[in-house]
Amino acid sequence: MKLNPRTIIMGLILAGIVAALLVVTFRTEPIPVDLADVTRAPMRITVNADGRTRIREIYEVASPVAGTARRSPVAVGDPVVAGETVVAVVEPVAPALLDARTRAQAEAALREAEAAVAVAEAQEHQAGEDLAYSRSQFERARTLVERGVASVTRLEDASQALASHEAALATARSQLSAARSSRDRAAAALVEPGTGSDGDGGCCVALTAPVDGVVLDIGQISERPVSMGTPLVSVGDPADIEIVADLLSADAVRLAPGALAEVDRWGGPAPLQARLRAIDPVARTKVSALGIEEQRVDAVFDLLSPPEARPGLGGGFAVFLRVVEWETGSALQLPLSALFRQGDGWAVFAVSGGTARRVPVEIGRRNGETAEVLSGLEEGDRVVTHPNDALSDGAPVVERVAF
Repeated sequence: MKLNPRTIIMGLILAGIVAALLVVTFRTEPIPVDLADVTRAPMRITVNADGRTRIREIYEVASPVAGTARRSPVAVGDPVVAGETVVAVVEPVAPALLDARTRAQAEAALREAEAAVAVAEAQEHQAGEDLAYSRSQFERARTLVERGVASVTRLEDASQALASHEAALATARSQLSAARSSRDRAAAALVEPGTGSDGDGGCCVALTAPVDGVVLDIGQISERPVSMGTPLVSVGDPADIEIVADLLSADAVRLAPGALAEVDRWGGPAPLQARLRAIDPVARTKVSALGIEEQRVDAVFDLLSPPEARPGLGGGFAVFLRVVEWETGSALQLPLSALFRQGDGWAVFAVSGGTARRVPVEIGRRNGETAEVLSGLEEGDRVVTHPNDALSDGAPVVERVAF
């Protein structure tokens, strides 16, 4: 039976239409995904922490006596010179007023002390006269011995008497000095409040700056009573600063002495450089904003950037540190967002020819953005970032176009 060519053509067209319908019906649409390259580049692991600056050496000037601190002669921020700039003036406490009985007792004690001075002066005069007589007797005895008229024994007796009277005179003078001191002490008990003040500050104790720098803090600007040891002024050099960072104890143990740090968010245009100097040996318990107890420890950093690179940075300023725990100049790495768990290990979806394949990978160090690839991928491979549950091994994919 010979088929009509027209029938054959219509059959082929119908078969093509059916095949097209089947393809459209059962075709799997490619899944839009975001792709990233596996690259080889420098990699750094850091410990990030908030910190604050502090002046390395702060000197506090305290009152050496009890009294009244005069109004501060300096203001916060004033430059000072060691041993020259007066930073505080303290007027010693005035003596108390005497009642009638106390005054009578003090006056009697003064008269007694003056009488003792008179006795001591008389004793000194007597000792001086005795010494002069002994000296003349000694000279006379020596002359007689030289002439052979007197014996050597007489000279020895005169010499002994001379030495005894010299000692007696020294004793009398010491007693006179003690008596005069007792008289001065008794007279001091009668000093009235305000006596001896000349009104020009000569009665007061002027305290000068211990070091060159600036005034950092003033305990009290206005005049006020102070006790001995009361802090009055703090002085330091604002250019000589260090940084204290509050770290989790688990992060602190990972840092080696001398670790470098990048100081950011300090207000300047470029980050500063710092080096870890010390970590406190004892941690403290601190409650976080979420109510979780944490063990935290202070780490101290030395600023390496010169003062001209950090103008305006002073003590107590807030900063942010990225402390380098580990770094390398070349590491095969991929975005952390491409990784997902596969059993006890890690895996990614690698894309080649429009198809996603699940590939187990071994990763090394990780930071907040990337992970080091030890095996499973090569440089230049493309992986899916943020894979969703619809993605499976062998699924067709298409790169999502960013608008």
